[in-house]
Amino acid sequence: MSFPLFPERASSMAWHVDTIFFLLLVLSAIIVVGVSFAIVYFGIKYRRGSSADRSHRIKRPLGLEITWTVLPMGIFLLLFAWGANVYFDIRRPPADALEIAVVAKQWMWKFEHPGGQREINTLHVPMGRPIKLTMISQDVIHDLFVPAFRLKQDVLPARYLTLWFNATKEGRYRFFCSQFCGTEHASMGGWVVVMAPEDYGRWLAEGEPPETMAEAGARLFTQLGCAGCHGPNAAVRAPDLVGLYGKPVPLSTGGFTTADERYLRDSILLPASEVVAGYAPIMPSYRGQIGEAEVLQLVAYLKSLKGEERSRP
Repeated sequence: MSFPLFPERASSMAWHVDTIFFLLLVLSAIIVVGVSFAIVYFGIKYRRGSSADRSHRIKRPLGLEITWTVLPMGIFLLLFAWGANVYFDIRRPPADALEIAVVAKQWMWKFEHPGGQREINTLHVPMGRPIKLTMISQDVIHDLFVPAFRLKQDVLPARYLTLWFNATKEGRYRFFCSQFCGTEHASMGGWVVVMAPEDYGRWLAEGEPPETMAEAGARLFTQLGCAGCHGPNAAVRAPDLVGLYGKPVPLSTGGFTTADERYLRDSILLPASEVVAGYAPIMPSYRGQIGEAEVLQLVAYLKSLKGEERSRP
């Protein structure tokens, strides 16, 4: 039975994370060995009863002092800059990434692809394409950890967090919840299945064509009565949602915010928190009426409203 010390590397970030980790490990080992050697050496040399010179002669080898101060500092600053660069790369998904919605709840992971395909505790992705996960928790704090990708991200209630990766090898890779989230925490895991792009396309096409996330959001938009105020024939004066996503929004408090996923979610569940300038705070909250998966579908629909391309529900 094999027991690998490290999981295999299956994402574009894994090599960077491993390299920084092993460099820090080697440097730390050198420092530990050097300090331990010095402690033992001087402990023996100046032991009680030894004839070592204890005259406390003061020498100031300035060059040596500068070297052992500047050299380690330079090495660790370089590692810090490298690590920060990797960190920011992990936090900034490419613009062409395939977006997949993730809802964590006790004790399962729910994934929804843009085309509407839904999965629980298993995530199919194509190899060689950036994947962006938009994640939120429906109850407590969870944490998505994929060892083979060297990626780990907390998943919080009431807040969208993103994680992206580019899988480089086909196969099945375990993922876990690494945040203790309740009595069944240990069972909250699953598999990422990395497929060749053509196999992934065939997997998406299996079965009846599902309702896409944007289509599901458009249906909810009508069912929940949103179109009654924000639709083209609405009698109530409400902000226009066409082309809203990504744009600055003036607020009644005098400031501005950006219409990102966070803002859209808060506008649905906490409409009084950021009222658009020039409009009365009359929108009702949908908190408790719809789950996080439905909110993500509404957000997907609102993101799809791009000017003349808007599809009326």
